[in-house]
Amino acid sequence: MSATDPPGGEPADEADPTAEMVEQAGLDEPDLDRGVIEAWAAKMITNPDRAYRATFYVATIFFLVTTLFPFYWLFVVAVTPRNNLSEVGVVLPAGFNPAAFIEIFTTLPFHRYVFNSFLIATIATVAVLLVGSLAGYVFGRLRFRGRNAMLLLVLVTSFFPPAAFFIPLNRLFNTNIDVLRPLISAGSLYNTPYAIFIPLSAIFLPLSIFILMTFYSQIPDGLEDAARVEGTTRIGALFRVIVPLSAPGVATAGVLTFISVYNEYFFSSLMTDGRPGNWAPMLEGILRFQGEFEVLYNLMAAASIIAVLPVAILVVVAQEKIVSGLTTGAVKE
Repeated sequence: MSATDPPGGEPADEADPTAEMVEQAGLDEPDLDRGVIEAWAAKMITNPDRAYRATFYVATIFFLVTTLFPFYWLFVVAVTPRNNLSEVGVVLPAGFNPAAFIEIFTTLPFHRYVFNSFLIATIATVAVLLVGSLAGYVFGRLRFRGRNAMLLLVLVTSFFPPAAFFIPLNRLFNTNIDVLRPLISAGSLYNTPYAIFIPLSAIFLPLSIFILMTFYSQIPDGLEDAARVEGTTRIGALFRVIVPLSAPGVATAGVLTFISVYNEYFFSSLMTDGRPGNWAPMLEGILRFQGEFEVLYNLMAAASIIAVLPVAILVVVAQEKIVSGLTTGAVKE
């Protein structure tokens, strides 16, 4: 026992040199004269949650402004009287006249143009999802020789621009075919919905096949095997088990196809003569308000707002379906 030990025989507690250095450094550190940006950065570092919230609010405001402002500008132009369009402001309209939303249906049968695009997009989406589901099942769940080469060949067709297929398709659809006369009186596919949704379905099919193949390949084989043990066929297992479990992928492929076909103008304008009774698209109806000597900007803006409503409603509904499907399949036992 040393002379410095206490009477109880236990050694004395020695002071921690590290703690003393930290304490001394804290006492000796001078107060920094930080600027506004440096002080804000220091607060963000010490409080990361505050930094995350600030970044979220900035990104949200930027997204809303850049996304919703064009629609607001269309509304401003639509409600501005035609004589005051040259005086329209950036924020407020030069007057208020919502009659343009009614005039677009009285000047032209604009509802027929919207109906044509909506119906063609719906038919094309159903055809793409049906064929894409079968092809996605084959490429995603079956193993056979030449699978990768065939998949690459399918995807390569989506690399070509749509204009590359127009000349042969235009000649084909303008040819009178006797076999089609019982179905089509003219004998050709020109001015019919077939001349629009058939090429568009073929153009957007490769992307849907790739999306569905990715989702179908992630479904466990045991679920399909259990369905087949119960007596169902491969096609039955596809539409009863695999497709419902791949709801996010099916919804994504369907929404992308519908929006692309609904907004398509190249094939739709060249495969029809522009009349609503001959399946002219929605964009053709909007451009009809542009005359030779006058452009009715307020009617074009009102027609654009009306035309975008079906797509906006579909996106909102599909977004809920996608989030629900992702949440349901997020936790796996």
